[in-house]
This record gives sequence, structure tokens and C-alpha cells, in this order.
Amino acid sequence: MTSVQLTSSFLDVTINSQGAELCSVKNKQGFEYIWQADKAVWARHAPVLFPIVGKLKDNYFLYENKKFELPQHGFARDMQFELMSSSVNCCTFQLVSSVETDQKYPFDFVFRITFELEKNTIITKYQIKNLYARDMYVSIGAHPGFNCFGGSRFEDHYLEFETDLLQQTRLHEGLLSEVKMPLNAPDKKLDLSLSLFDNDALVFENNQINKISLCSKTSSQKIMMECKGWPFFGIWAKKGWSASSHGMELLIL
Repeated sequence: MTSVQLTSSFLDVTINSQGAELCSVKNKQGFEYIWQADKAVWARHAPVLFPIVGKLKDNYFLYENKKFELPQHGFARDMQFELMSSSVNCCTFQLVSSVETDQKYPFDFVFRITFELEKNTIITKYQIKNLYARDMYVSIGAHPGFNCFGGSRFEDHYLEFETDLLQQTRLHEGLLSEVKMPLNAPDKKLDLSLSLFDNDALVFENNQINKISLCSKTSSQKIMMECKGWPFFGIWAKKGWSASSHGMELLIL
């Protein structure tokens, strides 16, 4: 496994070739914004979800009368990507279909991820090229995990939206259900608590969220994420973990 270092006047960033995973984002004062893969809680940093987001019923699908077993969130996060280019503030990784991927996903593809650092912003671009002779069924998602700020409690943080009312889709055994329910965010803010995730991730369909911020009640720092035009958005924290772990995970679908 190799890693690439990107830098700007505001941030220092590290991306691993394993899964093309963003594994560190530090400001110049040394504060780490990315969850550091504590195995006791969640042993990843910011995995890339490809060629599916979420899970399949019974973890398989049928294509042309053949059964293919595909794990939750796909396989890209556990595979070695090839580094195609790298500079001080930009790099591109590539994953190409192979005999190994054909066993789980019978489509030929080239999948590229580009990370570009501009001042205090990381721009991530995904490019999927279909080399298959027919339609290719695919989805792509990001699963960045973030540290809470300043060693404060999880409950000292909140999410800031662009609206004060969202419609949440409930999950049932990890799958989308038909149950919809309102989620109120007074003043466009939702206070965080561990109990908020007792029923798994909060999922929002139909492009409801284009921008979201993770904010602190005890610090002026914040993390803002933009994903304009993405049809699904999920927010997740590990159920039952200790609040002293000082972290949370935001999942973009």
C-alpha cells in the first residue's frame, strides 16, 4: 500500500492507494478532522462505496440468470487502486475491472477518483467508464468519518442543514423501507445524540440535501460538505459506542 500527500496553505491531506481512501486531513495546527479508524468502534477512515451503496437483500443479485454475491458497499474499498497522477495539490487513482471483480460484478469498467486540494477545500471527482457492451448497473458513494472537535462530547455537536424540515426514509434490516417520517430541524439545526442512530442511519431520498455542516457548540470549527445533485444522503454513527470516543461518521450516498 502506498500513500499520497497533498498540501495547501490550510491543509495537509493523505490518501491511501488501498481503496483510494482519504485517511487524514489536518489543519496547520495539527488538528485531525478524519476519523482515525479505531478498531474498537469503526476500523475505516473514509471508504469509497462502489459499485453499490448499502446492501443487497441476502447480499446477492441475479444477472442473466446467474447469481452474483456482492458485499455491503461493494468491493472497491478493499482493493488496491493504481496511482495515475500526482502533484502537490492533486492526485488521481484508478481501478480497472479484472477477473477478481468479474466474480462479484460482471461488468467491465474503469473507475477513477481525483482529489484536488484548494485552500481549505477538498474537491473529489468520480469518473466511471463503461467498457461493457450493454448497460452497466452501478452506484457510487462516499463514506467519510469525522472527528468531533476539541475533545468535546458527541452531544456538544449539531448538524446544520439548508432547511428546517426533512423527510427521512426508515431502514429495515439495512434496506430501504416504504416508511417515511418527518425530521424536524429547528433553525435548520439538529442536535446530535447517540440515541439518534438507534434505528441505524438517517437516510434522505430525492436530493433533499445538497449541503450540510458538522458544527460544535464549544468550538468555532466546522466541517461543510457539498454534494449537489446526489439523490441520496445518509448520516450515521456507530450504535452503542462510548461517547468518550470523540468521533462520528457522516455517510454520503
